[in-house]
Amino acid sequence: MSMHYLAALSVTLGAILLLRWAFKWMNGGRTGEEGMMLPPGSRGLPLLGETLEFFAASPTLELVPFFKRRLERFGPIFRTNIVGEDLIVSLDPELNARVLQQEERGFQIWYPSSFMRILGANNMVSMLGPLHRHIRNLVLRLFGPEALRLVLLHDVQQTARDELRSWLDRPDVEVRTATSKMIFGVTAKKLISHDDVASGGSLWKCFDAWTKGLMSFPICVPGTAFYKCMQGRKNVMKVLKQQLDERRNAAERKTVDFFDIVIDELNKPNSIMNENIALNLLFLLLFASHETTSMALTVILKFLTDNPKALQELTDEHEKIVERRVVPDSDITWEEYKSMKFTSHVIHESLRLANIAPVVFRQANQDVHIKGYTIPEGSKIMICPSAAHLNSKVYEDPLAFNPWRWKDTPEPVGGSKDFMAFGGGLRLCVGADFAKLQMAMFLHCLVTNYRWKALSKGTMKLYPGLRFPDGFHIQLLMKT
Repeated sequence: MSMHYLAALSVTLGAILLLRWAFKWMNGGRTGEEGMMLPPGSRGLPLLGETLEFFAASPTLELVPFFKRRLERFGPIFRTNIVGEDLIVSLDPELNARVLQQEERGFQIWYPSSFMRILGANNMVSMLGPLHRHIRNLVLRLFGPEALRLVLLHDVQQTARDELRSWLDRPDVEVRTATSKMIFGVTAKKLISHDDVASGGSLWKCFDAWTKGLMSFPICVPGTAFYKCMQGRKNVMKVLKQQLDERRNAAERKTVDFFDIVIDELNKPNSIMNENIALNLLFLLLFASHETTSMALTVILKFLTDNPKALQELTDEHEKIVERRVVPDSDITWEEYKSMKFTSHVIHESLRLANIAPVVFRQANQDVHIKGYTIPEGSKIMICPSAAHLNSKVYEDPLAFNPWRWKDTPEPVGGSKDFMAFGGGLRLCVGADFAKLQMAMFLHCLVTNYRWKALSKGTMKLYPGLRFPDGFHIQLLMKT
C-alpha cells in the first residue's frame, strides 16, 4: 500500500468526519434528553452560525427576512445560532407573554457575551432581584413621576425651544444627530452636571461611536464598527471615572445630580453598590436616556412628513392647547401634557412600526413545555417584538402608519404581548415616561411655531436595529 494511497485515504476520512461534524453542527438534534422535542431550526455555518444573515440589511419595515423565512419554514418558535450563542427564537405571543410575566421566576435576564462586553459586566441590564430593584428606585428619584411633573417638564420644553430656534440658522439639519445631541445635553446635565455643548460635544461623540457599533458584527479589529464602539465606551468610562474621583474628593458637595445620589450610596456602610456598578449605571443611563428617544423622534418626523393628514391633526391638537391659554407663550402645564391624546397615538404608532429595540433576551430557569416543544432549563431565548407589532391579527394593515388605530384603545402604559416598545414585566423601561414626555414637548414646540421641508428621503433600514443610513435631512422654517 503506497504512501500516496494512505495520504489520500486520510484526507478522504478527514473530509467525511469534517462534513459529518458540520452537518451535526448545522442541524443539531431535534430531540433533547429523554426524547424531549426541541423546537426545529438550524445552527447555520460552523463557528459563524447564522450571524451574517441576522445582521444583513433589510430595506423595509416588514419583519426582517431572517425572521420571516424561518417563521415560514419552522413556525413561530425555532432554534438558531448567532454570535456564537445557541438561541431559541420566539415570534409566538403566548411564549413572549409567558417569558415577560415570569421574570425572575421561570426566566431571568440574559444577554450574549459580545453584548455584555459593550455594556460592561456590572450594569443595570444584567442585575437581578433586590439589587436591580434598588438601582431602579434610585433612577426613579431622577426620572420618576414627581420629578417629571415638577422639574423635567420645564427643563425639557426649554431645551426644545432653544434647540429648534438654533435650527433656523442652518440650511440643513440631520434630525437624528441634532435631536440626539439635544436630549443628551439634558440628561448629561441631570445625571453628571456635564455641559456637553460647552465641551464641544466631546462626550456625545464618544457615545455616538459606541451606538453605531452596538448592533454590529462583534469583531474587535481596528477599523470595524465594533472596535470603534469599544473605543467609544473606553473613552466615556475614562471621563466618568475622572469625574467620580473629583466629586468624591471635593471638600463640599451639594446634592444636585445623579452623581451625588450614587456617591451617597457608595459611602453608605455595607453598600450593595460598588464603583464599577456605579460607573456602568451612569454609562447606561446616559446612553438609554437619549439614543432611542432621538431615533423615535426622527421616525415620527419622517412619518409625519409622509402623512399630511396626521400632521394636521397633531398640529390642531397643539394649537388648541395654545388658544385656551391666557398667556399663549407660557410653559406647558402637566394637565396640558396629559391632554395630548393624538400626540400619544402618534408616538405609540411610530414606536410600533419602527421597532427601535429589535430583540429582547432571556434565559429559562426551568424546562418550559409549550406547543409540543420543550425548551430546556438554561436555554437562551430571543424574543422579537416586531413579530408582535406587525401581527395582522392584532393590527389591521400593520405596515400602515395609522395613529387613529389607538383612538379607542387604552394607552399601553406597560408592556404586553402585543406592544413591547418599552420592554415588559419587571424590566419595563424605567425611563419610558421620560422618553414620552421629551417627544411630546418637542412636537409641541415644533408644530406650534415651525414648519419643515424634507431635504432627503429619510430611507429607513433594519440591521436588524433601525437606522437611517443617509440620515433624515430637513430645513426648518418659521410659520407665516
